[in-house]
Amino acid sequence: MPAPHNTFKAALKEGKTILGAWMSLGNMLTSEIMGTTGFDWLLIDGEHTPYDITRIRECLTALETSPSSAAVRVPFGETWIIKQVLDVGAQTILVPMVESKEQAEQLVRDVRYPPRGDRGVGYSTTRSAHFGEITDYGTTADEEICLLVQVENRKGVAALDDILAVDGIDGVFIGPADLAADHGYLGDMANPEMMELIQSLLTRIAASDKAAGILSTRDDLTEMSLAAGAQFVAVGLDILMLRNAALATSAKWREKIG
Repeated sequence: MPAPHNTFKAALKEGKTILGAWMSLGNMLTSEIMGTTGFDWLLIDGEHTPYDITRIRECLTALETSPSSAAVRVPFGETWIIKQVLDVGAQTILVPMVESKEQAEQLVRDVRYPPRGDRGVGYSTTRSAHFGEITDYGTTADEEICLLVQVENRKGVAALDDILAVDGIDGVFIGPADLAADHGYLGDMANPEMMELIQSLLTRIAASDKAAGILSTRDDLTEMSLAAGAQFVAVGLDILMLRNAALATSAKWREKIG
């Protein structure tokens, strides 16, 4: 029995555009609910939210029967955390703050088993191999892992062509908030200079053999990103969607009762 088919990776290879959302609330219930809302993919954010490895595992479990593909953003690009996230069943990994070809090459090794990589061979007892049920997991897992790297500062921009040349990277994600901050526009990623830069970066990525991605909660940035060739686009965050819906509901009825 081979490793599970990664529909996220397959969609990128087929050139499809897939819409996603960020999950930051950090629990199984909200993950399960988000899996019923029609997004092609959902990102479990381990960088800025209260997800530890146990919660990541729980949220992956909650999404297992969902039509939405699960992706996990690790807090940093370290071999040990990538190993743990893969072993609890993640097949699509997003790594923040990638700044060089060498870093990208090591990340490729982190998600592959020897002799092509450095991933620890312990799958017979892990959720990723259904605790030994997937007997061919070790020989088939590498091809189903989707590795996405984030370019979100000036160092990453300067190294973009080198990163794009690394075999084993499936997609490059532009982080607009950090990118704007590193260029002196903290909190102002819609600045015309930043919009132009983001568009040019997405266009360069889309012209390569890698898929381009971005997170955007602004319609103008989302539309520009899609026009520039972005394939995996997150258009919302669970926390903001909850807050905005709650604010709208309370404001509506507050106005009615005076």
